[in-house]
Amino acid sequence: MKINITTNQQRQSGPWGFLARTIVLTLATIIAIKILPGVRIEGGSVWVAAFTALVIALLDNFIRPILIFITLPFTLVTMGLFIFVINAIIVEFADAIVGPFQVDTFAYALLFSLIITALNYLLELPNRWLNRSTYKPRKDDTDDEGFTDYEEIN
Repeated sequence: MKINITTNQQRQSGPWGFLARTIVLTLATIIAIKILPGVRIEGGSVWVAAFTALVIALLDNFIRPILIFITLPFTLVTMGLFIFVINAIIVEFADAIVGPFQVDTFAYALLFSLIITALNYLLELPNRWLNRSTYKPRKDDTDDEGFTDYEEIN
C-alpha cells in the first residue's frame, strides 16, 4: 500500500511555483496600475512592474507573517479585516523600495492591494481548475479486506 498525500499548496510551492505566482502578480500589477490613477510607474516599463511584483511577493513571503503576528489582536478584534491594512502596508513598503513605483496615498495603496488580491484570484483560477484534485472512491477492493471505499488514501 502506498500513501501519497499532496495538496494544491504543495504542488505550487518551490521555485517554479514562486515564479508562476510572481508572473501572475506582475500581470495583476500592470492591470491595477492601469485602473488606479494614484498608482503609477514612471516610464511605464514592464520590467519595473515585474520588479515591483517581485518585491511585493518577497515582502509578502517574509514581512507579512511578522506583521500579522504583531497585529494579531487588531486582526482578531476586526475579524480579519485588518489584513487589508497589512496588505496596504506591504504596498507602501514596495513603494519605498522600488523608486519608479509610486503610490500617492494610503487609500490608493489599500485600493491597489484589494485590486491585486481580486486579480490574483481571477488570474489563478485556470491554474486551480487544472490542478484540482477530485476524489474518486476505489472501485476494486482487492488487497484491503475490511476497509471501506473512503478509508484509504492513494
